[in-house]
Amino acid sequence: MRSVSSAAGSSGAGSGGAGAAGLLDPAAIRLDARAEDRDDAVRQCGRLLVEIGAVEEAYVASMLDRERSISTYLAEGVAIPHGTAAGKDAVRRDALAVVRFPEGADWNGHTVTLAIAIAARGDGHIGILAELAQILMDPGRARALRGATAAEEIVRLLRPADQETDPDHDHDEEQEPAQ
Repeated sequence: MRSVSSAAGSSGAGSGGAGAAGLLDPAAIRLDARAEDRDDAVRQCGRLLVEIGAVEEAYVASMLDRERSISTYLAEGVAIPHGTAAGKDAVRRDALAVVRFPEGADWNGHTVTLAIAIAARGDGHIGILAELAQILMDPGRARALRGATAAEEIVRLLRPADQETDPDHDHDEEQEPAQ
């Protein structure tokens, strides 16, 4: 898929108009995770960001600090864990990680089934948060994200609405001119 950045040190992830989906490496998607509690869920999200090389280990502690000061639970079973301003030094490149907890994870009294972790340098998180909020305000897309069972489905649903169709699918194939 063109809009998905590789983990191989791509500091320009997300450029090219792919929006949130452009920041998501398929290696940073887990669809069947289990978490004992909120902190365990946040650690799992942070570990994925570390594994793809987007952040240093210190960022995970920053994510936990953020969660302890202000909950990143949004609504409808979705949380968007991210680090504090002090943790930005541990961010190597902007990236997302998506972790689905089919059985739900206790997030201080709320049940989270989908966590979208954000790593961003500078003020990059503001645009990412705005885009995610717009996507998640669409009840159908939010429901589809919470129930997604394939990484490709997650990537498609995180594309801007006008790019949600599969860019690798050539629509002209279906309408070949008559010879």
